Amino acid sequence: MSKTSPQVKTWDKVGYGLGDLGNGMAMQIIGSYLTFFITSILHVPGTISGLAIGVSIFWDAVTDPIMGYISDRTRSKRFGRRHLYLLIGSIGAAISILVLFFIPPESELTFKVILIFIFILAYKTFITILVTPYTALGAELASDYDERTRIQSIRAVFFMFGVAAIMVAGLFLFFQPTPEYPVGQLNPAGYRNLALFTAVMTIGMILIAYKSTQKYIPRLNEHHFETEEGHSFKQLILSFISSFKNKAFRLVAISYMFNNIATAFVNNIGLHVFTYTFLMDNTMISTVLALQFVFAVLSQPLWIIVTKLLDKRNTVIMALSITVFGALYFLVLVLFNDFIGANLWWFIPYGVLGGIGTGALFSIPASMVADTIDVEELETGNRNEGVYFGSMTFAYKVAQAITVFIIGISLDLIGFKSGLAVQSEMTQIGLGAIMALGASLAFIASISILRHYPLTKPMILEIQNKLKIKAKG
Repeated sequence: MSKTSPQVKTWDKVGYGLGDLGNGMAMQIIGSYLTFFITSILHVPGTISGLAIGVSIFWDAVTDPIMGYISDRTRSKRFGRRHLYLLIGSIGAAISILVLFFIPPESELTFKVILIFIFILAYKTFITILVTPYTALGAELASDYDERTRIQSIRAVFFMFGVAAIMVAGLFLFFQPTPEYPVGQLNPAGYRNLALFTAVMTIGMILIAYKSTQKYIPRLNEHHFETEEGHSFKQLILSFISSFKNKAFRLVAISYMFNNIATAFVNNIGLHVFTYTFLMDNTMISTVLALQFVFAVLSQPLWIIVTKLLDKRNTVIMALSITVFGALYFLVLVLFNDFIGANLWWFIPYGVLGGIGTGALFSIPASMVADTIDVEELETGNRNEGVYFGSMTFAYKVAQAITVFIIGISLDLIGFKSGLAVQSEMTQIGLGAIMALGASLAFIASISILRHYPLTKPMILEIQNKLKIKAKG
């Protein structure tokens, strides 16, 4: 390992990873609850909901590479390239979450729609300011091939705990049935309490990540020098285009795009499916999700071992294949939903397959992106982690924006009625089919793209050795 990138202390890895616990919570409350909240609690039509969230994701996509470019070119002895943005982004995202879930359901429709558009755009802006520099920071903390995977695995575990805190603990603790709301997830107060909890945790966890990695700012500042590229809008566009000229990065980014399309289907319609297709209460839903998250976390050591045996590309392909089987199994449950009902035993294979498969997708692709940046550094002498991660998120978020808009339209097309506690049989099947088919097809597309990824561990080690020699010379 080079002297400019010493191994990061274990507790500092943990501290950095804890930041993604907060990020996971902030992203999951929007990704998994907002569509349901807008349609079932605020009673806004699905098409409008899909349009609002779709526009916000597109805005998020556009601002990601811009934020990456800005953070790459930020120079501060005190805050480095990334740290100030962690503070600004976490506070802004927390406030935006609070406002969104405190919109009064009894308000006039136009007023609710205006507030939704304004504050979902505000949230997406601040989450970009937070997450893009945070992710780039993780990629630049270490240069070692396996060390990167360890850092990303720890980060992924905490991200999954953040997701679980919202989807599992959140459902169980904040949406208990009451006489007024026997279906707990239809209680508006639950969303307000969950939003407050999320806001506090998001800021708190990012502060821990800030303090844990602050000591590395001087070393990172030494490694990253002022380039002669300039800071113009033209240079931003050129940097964005340049990242996609990197074949290895381009393939990872497109594969990751399809992974996140699958995630968009699961997140944005999953709560609808469990509530209306299988008639589950909050405890049952949280149990299924808990099973999935437990296996996602437990699979992390397994995937680290498999990566060393099979390389990163083959490991991710294996994980994607497992998720496809899980999605297709879920489709079978949907088709026999009258027989399956809310019998949790039928959902165990789905939870196990989905958890193990997605466990690798939380960590390894980000490690692969860090490897592709080595290629650029060898060719140009520069490392633009922010631009690369911003470009990757641009690609998948544009696709997500379109996906969410399609989901919103689909809710209206299959006859979803927010005022009905029990939907028609066609609507129940339609909800589940949209989720299962959408996810499985997206994962299959991801596999087909990733088969062409060219970088292997020996290739990366050779590139890093050349970088060491170049640095000494």
